[in-house]
Amino acid sequence: MSAFIQVNALRKSFKKLEAVKGISFSVPKGICFGLLGPNGAGKTTTIEMMEGIVDFDAGEILYDGEPLNRAMNQRIGIQFQHTALQDYLSGRECLSMFASFYSHALDVQHLIELCQLEDFADQDHRKLSGGQKQRLLLAIALVNDPQILFLDEPTTGLDPHARRNFWDLINRIKALGKTIVLTTHYMDEAEYLCDDIAIMDKGQIIARGAPRDLLAEHFKGVLIRLRQQQLPEAVMAACHPRQDGAYWFINTDKVEQTLKLLVEEQVELDGLHVKSANLDDLFLKLTGHGLQGATEQQEVADVK
Repeated sequence: MSAFIQVNALRKSFKKLEAVKGISFSVPKGICFGLLGPNGAGKTTTIEMMEGIVDFDAGEILYDGEPLNRAMNQRIGIQFQHTALQDYLSGRECLSMFASFYSHALDVQHLIELCQLEDFADQDHRKLSGGQKQRLLLAIALVNDPQILFLDEPTTGLDPHARRNFWDLINRIKALGKTIVLTTHYMDEAEYLCDDIAIMDKGQIIARGAPRDLLAEHFKGVLIRLRQQQLPEAVMAACHPRQDGAYWFINTDKVEQTLKLLVEEQVELDGLHVKSANLDDLFLKLTGHGLQGATEQQEVADVK
C-alpha cells in the first residue's frame, strides 16, 4: 500500500534533551497505526509534530505527498491526552460549539449516536465519568469528519471495562475507512487495535511491523516464567533464560523437554507460568526494561 503519511528523518531537541532522534516511518491509508513505548520514549513529541503543534528541528512530514497545510488541517481530527472544555456546557453543547469552528461538520446527533453518548449527552460534561468523557472527546475529534484521527494515549486512567468499551468504539471508527494514529504505552491495547506498529525507546524506533509478525520474528513457542532464583548451569546453557525483575523467562518451542529439564535440575517450580508471548514481552526483550519511566512532559520540564 502507498503511504498516506510519510515521516522522514524527523528530529526534535529540547535544549540538551534529544527527544526524537531521526526517525522515519510511513502509514498507509485506512489502518490503525500504533506508536508505542514507555513514558519518555518520544512518542507524544512525535505525534505533536505530526499534528503541526510542535515544530521539528529536521526532517519532513508529508500527507498525501504534501507538507501539512491549511487544507490538510481541515482533514485531521485530534484527541489530546488532556482537553479543557468550557464550564457549564453539556456534551451536546460542546459538540455544537466545536462544529461551529469548521466549514464542514458532521451532524451533532449523528456524532452522539456514533460515539454512544445518548445516555449523557445533555449532562454537564464536568459530571461525566472517565470513560464517558473520553467518548465525548472522541466525538469532538470526529466533528469535522476527518480522514486522519490522532489519538494520544486515549485510555490512560480508565478502568479495564471502560478501556474495552473504548477499544470497540475505535474499531467502529476504523471500519468507516479513517486512518488512525494511536500512541499508547498499553501493549494489550496495541495488539487489539493496531494493524501496524512502531515501538519507540529513547527517541528511536527499535521495532516496526504488524504485531503478529513481530512476535513471530522474536519468539518461538511459548514463554515459561519462573520466580527469581539461582538457576543451575545446565538450565542456563540449554535454555538461555532472560532475567527481568523478580522473574526468569525461558522462550521455548519444546515445552515438555524444557519442563523435564527443570524438574531434573530440581528447579523450584512454585509460581511457574506458561504463556504465549505478547508485545509486553517483546518490549522487555528489545529494551531490557519495562514500560515505567518519567513522562515526556516531566523530561521536557527538566531541561527547559
